[in-house]
Amino acid sequence: MSTTFSHPNSGPSGAETHVSDAAIAVVIPYFQRQEGLLQQALASIVNQELLPEEVIVVDDSSPIPARDEVAAVLRNFPQLKVRVVEQPNGGPASARNKGLDNVSPHCHYVAFLDSDDTWHPAHLLRAHAALERGNDFYFSDYFRIGQTKTVFEQTSGFRIDEHPALTDCGPVAHYRGNMTEQILRANVIGTPTVVYRFKKFAALRFREEFVNAGEDFLFWLQLSTLTDAYAFGTTAEVTCGRGVNIHAGSGWGTEKSLDRLHYETKLELALPRLFQLDEAQLKRNRARLSELRQTMLKDILHRLVNRKTINPPLLRKHLAMDPMLPLFVPSAAWHIVAGRLRSQAAGRREGGSR
Repeated sequence: MSTTFSHPNSGPSGAETHVSDAAIAVVIPYFQRQEGLLQQALASIVNQELLPEEVIVVDDSSPIPARDEVAAVLRNFPQLKVRVVEQPNGGPASARNKGLDNVSPHCHYVAFLDSDDTWHPAHLLRAHAALERGNDFYFSDYFRIGQTKTVFEQTSGFRIDEHPALTDCGPVAHYRGNMTEQILRANVIGTPTVVYRFKKFAALRFREEFVNAGEDFLFWLQLSTLTDAYAFGTTAEVTCGRGVNIHAGSGWGTEKSLDRLHYETKLELALPRLFQLDEAQLKRNRARLSELRQTMLKDILHRLVNRKTINPPLLRKHLAMDPMLPLFVPSAAWHIVAGRLRSQAAGRREGGSR
């Protein structure tokens, strides 16, 4: 089901803005239990120095309806052209795919924004300039929630100074290197920073079977095998919120941690099957799988010892997917025992020093 909210196009100051020249469609998957988040995201689109041609909000059976949020924004910002598409709950990959299916034929570029994130004003302008220079994919630096350092600043495997600047595009650089290796080794692509040449890759879609983790990672990987024309904004252009991301509140031993570990393991198991990895990449993949299995078992043992709930259907599903998991039980148990022994020894040393 789709509803179009159409209004005359004008910029933040009310002046006429020829957004059809930009040919950018914005896709927003939407599922929220908190009012106002989507309104903030849409307001950040209104404040762009270059407005998009259209905004497609895919309501993934959200508890807070998208229609109400959109209507509240358009009362104050009538310059946006927004379509709300509603669907049964399918997760972010399904919602983004529904959005891509509904992009208007005249839109050459697609930008992604999550419903709890906000863009800085120059984001679309810089992305459009970089894509018009012949690049197929644009991303930028960004802030995660609660962080004072950007993702680029926190990632040792990514150095801005290794990539030449793009002139007349603002603080933007041309990515020089193997993007597939970059994503596998130290992925710095944040979904709400991405704008790409949709017309050229119109058939590309997110893998919906990954539901809540890894679907965007696999999308970037697949696209990296199809093009090497990348540009990126060297400064932060996005601030990310918490939203309903599976990683939010999913630390070790929490309610969501087993779900997160399940989907992260599923992703690592899929990588050698979906992509041709070299020996170094396979080695990292095996090491990551071993780490995930250890963490999964420690999480389960922690729940058993502390009488916390375990989701039996998820556990059965996980064992069917990863039958090697039980082989790591002795190692995981030893790590837990060794950790407790170290903690007790440290406590005794601290007590003896007083």
